[in-house]
Amino acid sequence: MSSEMLLEVRDVFAGYGDGDVLRGVNLDVKAGEIVSVLGSNGVGKSTLNRAVSGVVRTRAGSIHFDGTAIEREPPASIVTRGLIHVPEGRRLFPNLSVDDNLDLGSYRRAGARRSENRDRVFAIFPRLRDRRAQRAGTLSGGEQQMLAIGRGLMAEPRLLILDEPSLGLSPILVEELFALISRIHTEGVTVLLVEQNVVQGLAIANRAYILAEGQCVMSGSAAEIAADPKLKRAYLGL
Repeated sequence: MSSEMLLEVRDVFAGYGDGDVLRGVNLDVKAGEIVSVLGSNGVGKSTLNRAVSGVVRTRAGSIHFDGTAIEREPPASIVTRGLIHVPEGRRLFPNLSVDDNLDLGSYRRAGARRSENRDRVFAIFPRLRDRRAQRAGTLSGGEQQMLAIGRGLMAEPRLLILDEPSLGLSPILVEELFALISRIHTEGVTVLLVEQNVVQGLAIANRAYILAEGQCVMSGSAAEIAADPKLKRAYLGL
């Protein structure tokens, strides 16, 4: 694992309208890690993702990616840098084919290597190869999530943010999906995994942060957090 600091979030406040959802969030992601951000619904996980990817503007604090401040950059510029956000809800183009959805992932970055990257996605997600001409809206929920992640991989991410990838999937599909995320990581992709699924999120992560009421209330190795019964009761409801 590299010691290079890829993402640094410092004292970030962000929200919607007049209200703050994030209230001084701090977190780091080093190159080569899987870092999980865990917490129940409504604690600010998706807002954090949107702030990091430029969709929601921060009110205070700083966000650095690979040493450069990005908190005032537009989302398209952040994508070009290699920070790729796979949003909650998949956000596919349902009337376009699997191939077309994948190709859109390389619109801003890595377009010259589109064919090679598509083959790489198909190697990770063979079911997508079998359905490459099929409209995305006709895929199963698990296949749609695979396509959403595959579309993110088409941009050759330096950091891949996955927002609630297990949402709405059956336990068997969740197990399969997390195994595939681990495989993506072993192939050299740094991952920020934002999840409600505490058990799986801790199982594949190097480190984890617990988010509660818009703040990171605990951080440490995934093993330490998984073994802390007080933490699980207080913040995760386990």
